[in-house]
Amino acid sequence: MKLNIVKHKFIYLAISAILLLPGIIAMIYSMFTYDTHTPVKVGIDYTGGTTLQYGIKEEITNNKLTEVRSNLEEAGIEKPILQIINVNSKDTTDLKAILSIRTKFIDEESADLDKTTNVMNSVFQQPELVQVTSVGPTLGKELFKNSMIALSLALLGIVAYLTFRFQFDYALAAILGLVHDTIFVVGVFSILGLFYGVQIDALFVTALLTVIGFSVHDTIVTFDRVRENLKYYSKKMTFGEIMNASVNQTLTRSINTSVTTLITLAALYFFGGVTTKDFVLAMILGIAIGTYSSIFFCSSLIEIWEDKKI
Repeated sequence: MKLNIVKHKFIYLAISAILLLPGIIAMIYSMFTYDTHTPVKVGIDYTGGTTLQYGIKEEITNNKLTEVRSNLEEAGIEKPILQIINVNSKDTTDLKAILSIRTKFIDEESADLDKTTNVMNSVFQQPELVQVTSVGPTLGKELFKNSMIALSLALLGIVAYLTFRFQFDYALAAILGLVHDTIFVVGVFSILGLFYGVQIDALFVTALLTVIGFSVHDTIVTFDRVRENLKYYSKKMTFGEIMNASVNQTLTRSINTSVTTLITLAALYFFGGVTTKDFVLAMILGIAIGTYSSIFFCSSLIEIWEDKKI
């Protein structure tokens, strides 16, 4: 069965609107709700925070890691992020690993520091606080600004390349596709932040940049096929027929590429570490919506614009 993009183009655009609307509402609501006035709930990377590193003289099992996280949350430590750092066996120290705990900004005299140490003492034998590193709110805001600059520069670079490679209306359609994908992913995380307290960090921006690259790559393949077909069939077929043929010719490749990537990401999500779950989830959402936008959203926009020219 072949897809008919031309016939159902407004249906595909309506589906996109339905997918984006809840996230947009959540982002607007979040900007008025959070103290940071951001569309998503940001983590300590952007608001400032503290990393505590404890030296452990025994093996850190998954059960103990879960116990530490649960006890920290019960003690009032908000959204602790745990990471195990292996110790070089050649060192003379008897430490087997270092457990890194990231949480909101605390100073050395804060009660939260004592709470964290008490939790570690209850789970492990003689844990040793080896390092305390804090990121102030000012540095966090600077990192957030730099992240937004990185996203903006990436989008501008893509616009410039696509304009040179194709023509401006194709570049504009691709950019709207990227905005479409970005709004969807950010919107979902905005909803998750409101209902489940999910926070974003620097890894989230990395995931967005990766999704942007993946999505525009898929779109370029489709547009390139449209351009090739226009050279040979522009006098025999209408633009709508050429668009349908081009999408169907690249459809199998797009789906196969996306499915194999999603299978790998699903394995990472279900069997990987807790600290990377949100990063992998952003990738899964981005690649899924990116595949949809490349096939249906961007192609529909091009067909509508070309139809208006006639």
